[in-house]
Amino acid sequence: MDVPLPKIVEEGVHYLRARGDLREVEVFAAVNGMLTCRINYTSHLPCNGLEEPKSLHTQGVGVRAVFKTGDKLTIGFGQETGSLSLEAIASACAKAEEGAVYDPEFFGLPTPGIEKRTLWNYHDEKIMHLTDEALVSLGWKTIHAALEEYERSSLVNEFTPAELGLILGGDLTIIQERIAIASTHFPTAQEDSATTIFSFLTSMIEKTTSKGSGWSVDTHLDNFTGEAGRSAVKSALHSLDGQEIESGRYAVVLAPHAVADLMNNLIIPSLSLDTFYAGNSTFQGTLGSKVLSEELSISDHGSAKGLAASRGITCEGLPTGKTQLITRGVVTGLLSSDYESKRMLNHRSAIEKLGVDPHQWQTAIVPRNGFRLGPGGGRNHGSLPSISPTNVVIEGENAVSLPELLKRVNEGIYIGRIWYTYPINGLQAGDFTSTIVGDSYIIRNGKLAEPLKPNTVRINDNIHPLFNSLLGVENIQTGIVLWAADEVIYAPHLACRQLTLDHIAHGMNHL
Repeated sequence: MDVPLPKIVEEGVHYLRARGDLREVEVFAAVNGMLTCRINYTSHLPCNGLEEPKSLHTQGVGVRAVFKTGDKLTIGFGQETGSLSLEAIASACAKAEEGAVYDPEFFGLPTPGIEKRTLWNYHDEKIMHLTDEALVSLGWKTIHAALEEYERSSLVNEFTPAELGLILGGDLTIIQERIAIASTHFPTAQEDSATTIFSFLTSMIEKTTSKGSGWSVDTHLDNFTGEAGRSAVKSALHSLDGQEIESGRYAVVLAPHAVADLMNNLIIPSLSLDTFYAGNSTFQGTLGSKVLSEELSISDHGSAKGLAASRGITCEGLPTGKTQLITRGVVTGLLSSDYESKRMLNHRSAIEKLGVDPHQWQTAIVPRNGFRLGPGGGRNHGSLPSISPTNVVIEGENAVSLPELLKRVNEGIYIGRIWYTYPINGLQAGDFTSTIVGDSYIIRNGKLAEPLKPNTVRINDNIHPLFNSLLGVENIQTGIVLWAADEVIYAPHLACRQLTLDHIAHGMNHL
């Protein structure tokens, strides 16, 4: 992964600008590595424990070019995979020319703004040069942490491993990424390197039909402890003999994973400028207005050193930074890319879509989130920039401890992990449904009591009454990476006054 990307993209721009028919041109190059270990451990069945340690490496170039076509300008995109050369760049430009179209909502490639880059040298060189042996050892470190927790349990003295039936499933993933970008407006290349290591495990004890989950995310190898395995087994052991509840409206404490799931599927998509443009946001036309509890603030912080999804620059060559999305319940900013910001600023119905004049609120739509993300992680040369969150940080105005949140709820439900969360009647309506799948408990007298039986309760409600009935926000945030999500959500526990829960008969056990 030592290819000189800045030199390649700079030479590519210089080479393509010699053409007489190009008004603007941009060359983007990326080299990515994705290393994965699949964990599949069973205490009572023959197994390898660690399956499919593998790596996937990609590299290539992408070219966006603006052509003079008669009295109009057309824009096209082309890419070449595998090669990082002038020949590949020329080929990508030829593809861009072949597919170029007139876009009346295109107002030019990104240009330097007033914001400056603040994050440099934040990746881990150890991860960049990780060996196959080291990858496998990290996977086993996670399994050993899980087994250490398991062996501390009194159940191990009562039953044999074959009788208990411990199952561990999940994966460990490492992302290595390097990019460089240059253009007509950025003749000196912008470059960036990032590393991420994250794991997610679920555990099940078959004899007791209990299950639990654990996760971890970081940017540096030295911080990795295998905690995901330990947490997954600990949660499963605490979930023995789960109880069922009747349908009704309950006061609840939402654990960080549940909060992150709701944010990822419902709140964050509605705080994206392209969603406002399409008229689909549940906060449509409310920029500058109060929409959630005053206790709640949400930001996207793409340049915070030490947070797992931080990046120095976007895939448009612009600085990342902090966008304050919600401030004490008020919509104060939106995730944006350069294309979407310019499109909204030039749209005749922008005031109707946003609720304010974007020219007076330009600081709310600064393009800090234009990324080219590929499947499974990493920045992909074959993709066009689109809006993506980075580190979503959720904070409380008067944050308190988890025991205090439980005390405020007093009698209710602690919701640990949910899945299959999706909007009903479209994103704009705010209605949603989700299933409680584990790590959950009944709250009695302000404390966690009996575990809730997995997959026996479904949530059916609306995000507006839910997030406007906050009883409190925890003073600690936990980094959560959800399945197939690109962002990392730093979520606290939230206590809410009411949530509609529906009993499901004959709960199923899903990992």
